[in-house]
Amino acid sequence: MAEVTNELMYELLKRMHSDVSTLKEGQNEIKAELNAVRGTMISMQQEIHNVYSVLARHEHRLDRIENRLELRELQEAQARFESHP
Repeated sequence: MAEVTNELMYELLKRMHSDVSTLKEGQNEIKAELNAVRGTMISMQQEIHNVYSVLARHEHRLDRIENRLELRELQEAQARFESHP
């Protein structure tokens, strides 16, 4: 079995330090990617909200148009039964 010396311990600690440093760099990259994904998700949610807002406005306008058409149809139907002088 190899003798454990200060030099061996120092080399092992240097390797561990290098490995931990590499892990920290990788972790920072993952954090940056997660933040980018989070930003993309937020922008997608905002866009979906905008689409729903536009659809709601269109639905409201269609409802108003349908109400006007029904009123006009009722007037036309009533006019058929009224006597014209």
